[in-house]
Amino acid sequence: MKLKEIYQFLDELSPFELQEKWDNSGLIVGSFDDEIKEVYISIDLDEEILETIEENSLIITHHPLIFSPLKRVNFDSYSTKLLRILIQKNISLISMHTNIDKTHLNRFVAHDILELDVIDSEEYICYATVNDSFSNFANKISSKLGLEYLKYVKCDENVKKVALVTGAGMSMIDEIDADCFITGDIKYHDAMEAKARGISLIDIRHYESEKHFSPLLKGLVDGYLKKNKLKAIIRASKNPFKFCTQGETVE
Repeated sequence: MKLKEIYQFLDELSPFELQEKWDNSGLIVGSFDDEIKEVYISIDLDEEILETIEENSLIITHHPLIFSPLKRVNFDSYSTKLLRILIQKNISLISMHTNIDKTHLNRFVAHDILELDVIDSEEYICYATVNDSFSNFANKISSKLGLEYLKYVKCDENVKKVALVTGAGMSMIDEIDADCFITGDIKYHDAMEAKARGISLIDIRHYESEKHFSPLLKGLVDGYLKKNKLKAIIRASKNPFKFCTQGETVE
Protein backbone atom coordinates (compact mmCIF):
# COMPACT_ATOMS: atom_id res chain seq x y z
CA MET A 1 0.00 0.00 0.00
CA LYS A 2 1.33 3.43 -0.91
CA LEU A 3 2.14 5.87 1.89
CA LYS A 4 0.19 8.56 0.05
CA GLU A 5 -3.06 6.61 0.48
CA ILE A 6 -2.59 6.27 4.24
CA TYR A 7 -1.63 9.94 4.53
CA GLN A 8 -4.78 11.02 2.67
CA PHE A 9 -6.95 8.91 4.99
CA LEU A 10 -5.31 10.42 8.07
CA ASP A 11 -5.73 13.91 6.61
CA GLU A 12 -9.46 13.32 6.15
CA LEU A 13 -9.70 11.92 9.67
CA SER A 14 -7.89 14.87 11.31
CA PRO A 15 -6.78 17.54 8.80
CA PHE A 16 -3.12 18.41 9.12
CA GLU A 17 -3.94 22.02 8.25
CA LEU A 18 -5.49 22.35 11.72
CA GLN A 19 -2.08 22.11 13.38
CA GLU A 20 -0.57 25.13 15.09
CA LYS A 21 1.97 27.25 13.19
CA TRP A 22 4.77 26.12 15.50
CA ASP A 23 3.89 22.45 15.07
CA ASN A 24 5.41 19.95 12.62
CA SER A 25 2.70 17.37 12.04
CA GLY A 26 2.44 15.50 8.74
CA LEU A 27 4.99 13.48 6.77
CA ILE A 28 8.38 13.94 8.47
CA VAL A 29 10.41 11.07 7.01
CA GLY A 30 9.76 9.19 3.78
CA SER A 31 8.18 9.63 0.37
CA PHE A 32 4.53 9.51 -0.65
CA ASP A 33 5.55 6.82 -3.15
CA ASP A 34 6.91 4.50 -0.44
CA GLU A 35 5.34 1.04 -0.35
CA ILE A 36 4.23 0.32 3.23
CA LYS A 37 4.30 -3.23 4.58
CA GLU A 38 3.58 -2.59 8.29
CA VAL A 39 1.98 0.27 10.27
CA TYR A 40 2.99 1.06 13.86
CA ILE A 41 1.57 3.62 16.31
CA SER A 42 3.30 5.23 19.30
CA ILE A 43 3.13 8.46 21.30
CA ASP A 44 6.90 8.93 20.73
CA LEU A 45 9.94 7.21 19.27
CA ASP A 46 12.96 5.78 21.01
CA GLU A 47 15.83 3.51 19.98
CA GLU A 48 14.31 0.50 21.72
CA ILE A 49 11.12 0.79 19.67
CA LEU A 50 12.98 1.22 16.39
CA GLU A 51 14.87 -2.04 17.02
CA THR A 52 11.51 -3.88 16.81
CA ILE A 53 10.17 -2.12 13.71
CA GLU A 54 10.36 -3.98 10.40
CA GLU A 55 11.98 -2.36 7.37
CA ASN A 56 9.70 -0.59 4.85
CA SER A 57 7.21 0.26 7.59
CA LEU A 58 5.31 3.39 8.60
CA ILE A 59 5.28 4.75 12.14
CA ILE A 60 2.58 7.22 13.19
CA THR A 61 3.51 9.15 16.32
CA HIS A 62 1.76 11.83 18.33
CA HIS A 63 4.82 14.00 19.02
CA PRO A 64 6.88 15.05 15.99
CA LEU A 65 10.47 13.84 15.99
CA ILE A 66 11.56 17.21 14.57
CA PHE A 67 10.16 20.56 15.73
CA SER A 68 12.83 23.08 14.79
CA PRO A 69 14.86 23.01 11.55
CA LEU A 70 18.03 20.93 11.80
CA LYS A 71 21.25 22.79 11.00
CA ARG A 72 23.44 19.70 11.23
CA VAL A 73 22.98 15.94 11.40
CA ASN A 74 25.80 14.56 13.54
CA PHE A 75 23.87 11.62 15.05
CA ASP A 76 24.54 12.89 18.56
CA SER A 77 21.08 14.20 19.50
CA TYR A 78 17.71 12.59 20.13
CA SER A 79 16.23 13.46 16.74
CA THR A 80 19.32 12.80 14.61
CA LYS A 81 20.12 9.46 16.26
CA LEU A 82 16.63 8.23 15.42
CA LEU A 83 16.65 9.77 11.95
CA ARG A 84 19.71 7.68 11.14
CA ILE A 85 17.89 4.47 12.06
CA LEU A 86 14.72 5.47 10.21
CA ILE A 87 16.64 6.14 7.01
CA GLN A 88 18.79 3.00 7.29
CA LYS A 89 15.69 0.82 7.70
CA ASN A 90 13.61 2.74 5.15
CA ILE A 91 10.98 3.52 7.79
CA SER A 92 8.56 6.37 7.09
CA LEU A 93 7.28 8.68 9.83
CA ILE A 94 4.03 10.64 10.09
CA SER A 95 3.14 12.69 13.18
CA MET A 96 -0.35 13.76 14.28
CA HIS A 97 0.05 16.30 17.05
CA THR A 98 -1.99 19.47 17.55
CA ASN A 99 -4.37 18.54 14.74
CA ILE A 100 -5.59 15.39 16.49
CA ASP A 101 -5.50 17.16 19.87
CA LYS A 102 -8.19 19.44 18.48
CA THR A 103 -10.30 16.86 16.65
CA HIS A 104 -10.13 13.75 18.84
CA LEU A 105 -7.63 13.29 21.67
CA ASN A 106 -8.88 15.65 24.38
CA ARG A 107 -12.48 14.49 24.04
CA PHE A 108 -11.37 10.83 23.92
CA VAL A 109 -9.39 11.11 27.16
CA ALA A 110 -12.18 13.04 28.89
CA HIS A 111 -15.02 10.75 27.81
CA ASP A 112 -13.50 7.30 27.22
CA ILE A 113 -10.61 7.21 29.67
CA LEU A 114 -11.77 9.43 32.54
CA GLU A 115 -15.48 8.74 31.93
CA LEU A 116 -16.42 12.39 32.39
CA ASP A 117 -19.80 13.83 31.43
CA VAL A 118 -18.54 15.94 28.51
CA ILE A 119 -20.72 18.95 27.75
CA ASP A 120 -18.60 20.94 25.28
CA SER A 121 -15.32 21.06 23.34
CA GLU A 122 -13.60 24.25 22.19
CA GLU A 123 -10.62 23.17 20.07
CA TYR A 124 -8.23 21.96 22.77
CA ILE A 125 -10.38 22.56 25.83
CA CYS A 126 -12.89 19.88 26.75
CA TYR A 127 -15.49 20.73 29.41
CA ALA A 128 -17.40 18.33 31.64
CA THR A 129 -19.92 18.48 34.49
CA VAL A 130 -18.65 16.85 37.69
CA ASN A 131 -20.62 17.85 40.83
CA ASP A 132 -18.38 15.98 43.28
CA SER A 133 -16.06 16.78 46.15
CA PHE A 134 -12.58 17.79 45.07
CA SER A 135 -11.11 14.94 47.09
CA ASN A 136 -13.25 12.23 45.46
CA PHE A 137 -12.83 13.67 41.99
CA ALA A 138 -9.05 14.02 42.27
CA ASN A 139 -8.68 10.46 43.54
CA LYS A 140 -10.81 9.12 40.66
CA ILE A 141 -8.65 10.94 38.11
CA SER A 142 -5.49 9.63 39.76
CA SER A 143 -6.78 6.07 39.73
CA LYS A 144 -7.97 6.07 36.11
CA LEU A 145 -4.66 7.46 34.84
CA GLY A 146 -2.51 5.29 37.13
CA LEU A 147 -0.66 8.26 38.66
CA GLU A 148 1.91 7.26 41.27
CA TYR A 149 1.29 10.42 43.24
CA LEU A 150 -1.13 13.34 42.96
CA LYS A 151 0.01 16.91 42.35
CA TYR A 152 -2.78 19.47 42.74
CA VAL A 153 -3.96 22.92 43.78
CA LYS A 154 -7.21 22.92 45.77
CA CYS A 155 -9.22 26.15 45.77
CA ASP A 156 -12.62 24.78 46.76
CA GLU A 157 -14.08 21.75 48.53
CA ASN A 158 -16.23 20.87 45.52
CA VAL A 159 -15.91 20.61 41.74
CA LYS A 160 -18.91 21.47 39.57
CA LYS A 161 -17.35 22.04 36.16
CA VAL A 162 -13.96 20.85 34.92
CA ALA A 163 -11.83 21.76 31.90
CA LEU A 164 -9.35 19.30 30.41
CA VAL A 165 -6.38 19.72 28.06
CA THR A 166 -4.03 16.77 27.58
CA GLY A 167 -0.28 17.35 27.45
CA ALA A 168 0.78 20.84 28.55
CA GLY A 169 -2.18 23.22 28.62
CA MET A 170 -1.40 25.90 31.21
CA SER A 171 -0.82 28.50 28.49
CA MET A 172 -4.62 28.41 28.04
CA ILE A 173 -5.44 29.45 31.62
CA ASP A 174 -6.93 32.75 30.37
CA GLU A 175 -9.53 30.81 28.37
CA ILE A 176 -10.62 28.44 31.12
CA ASP A 177 -14.25 28.78 32.23
CA ALA A 178 -14.41 26.15 34.98
CA ASP A 179 -13.67 25.80 38.68
CA CYS A 180 -11.11 23.01 38.10
CA PHE A 181 -8.55 22.57 35.32
CA ILE A 182 -6.84 19.25 34.64
CA THR A 183 -3.76 19.25 32.42
CA GLY A 184 -0.07 18.29 32.50
CA ASP A 185 3.35 19.87 33.00
CA ILE A 186 2.06 22.35 35.60
CA LYS A 187 4.87 24.59 36.90
CA TYR A 188 5.22 26.43 40.22
CA HIS A 189 4.23 29.83 38.86
CA ASP A 190 1.32 28.25 36.96
CA ALA A 191 0.03 26.99 40.30
CA MET A 192 0.37 30.43 41.88
CA GLU A 193 -1.55 32.00 38.99
CA ALA A 194 -4.36 29.45 39.17
CA LYS A 195 -4.65 29.84 42.94
CA ALA A 196 -4.97 33.61 42.59
CA ARG A 197 -7.80 33.07 40.09
CA GLY A 198 -9.55 30.53 42.30
CA ILE A 199 -9.14 27.69 39.80
CA SER A 200 -8.24 24.30 41.25
CA LEU A 201 -5.64 22.25 39.36
CA ILE A 202 -4.89 18.56 38.94
CA ASP A 203 -1.66 17.71 37.15
CA ILE A 204 -2.34 14.66 34.95
CA ARG A 205 1.20 14.86 33.52
CA HIS A 206 2.23 14.81 29.89
CA TYR A 207 2.95 11.17 29.11
CA GLU A 208 0.14 9.80 31.25
CA SER A 209 -2.49 11.99 29.60
CA GLU A 210 -1.31 11.59 26.00
CA LYS A 211 -0.27 7.92 25.85
CA HIS A 212 -3.92 7.25 24.98
CA PHE A 213 -3.18 8.57 21.48
CA SER A 214 -2.13 5.06 20.45
CA PRO A 215 -5.35 3.13 21.26
CA LEU A 216 -7.40 6.08 19.99
CA LEU A 217 -5.71 6.10 16.58
CA LYS A 218 -5.66 2.33 16.30
CA GLY A 219 -9.42 2.29 16.75
CA LEU A 220 -9.83 4.97 14.09
CA VAL A 221 -7.63 3.37 11.40
CA ASP A 222 -8.03 -0.39 11.95
CA GLY A 223 -11.00 -0.79 9.62
CA TYR A 224 -9.39 1.15 6.78
CA LEU A 225 -6.09 -0.71 7.06
CA LYS A 226 -7.74 -4.14 7.20
CA LYS A 227 -9.48 -3.43 3.89
CA ASN A 228 -5.98 -2.99 2.47
CA LYS A 229 -4.58 -6.09 4.20
CA LEU A 230 -2.66 -4.14 6.81
CA LYS A 231 -3.08 -3.72 10.56
CA ALA A 232 -2.04 -1.13 13.11
CA ILE A 233 0.45 -2.35 15.72
CA ILE A 234 0.91 -0.37 18.93
CA ARG A 235 4.47 0.14 20.16
CA ALA A 236 4.36 1.91 23.52
CA SER A 237 7.33 4.20 24.10
CA LYS A 238 8.41 4.42 27.72
CA ASN A 239 8.04 7.46 29.92
CA PRO A 240 11.59 8.85 30.30
CA PHE A 241 10.79 9.89 33.88
CA LYS A 242 10.95 7.55 36.86
CA PHE A 243 9.09 8.27 40.11
CA CYS A 244 9.69 7.22 43.68
CA THR A 245 8.39 8.27 47.07
CA GLN A 246 10.54 9.35 50.00
CA GLY A 247 12.29 6.34 51.44
CA GLU A 248 12.20 4.27 48.26
CA THR A 249 15.46 3.26 46.62
CA VAL A 250 16.28 5.08 43.38
CA GLU A 251 16.86 2.39 40.75
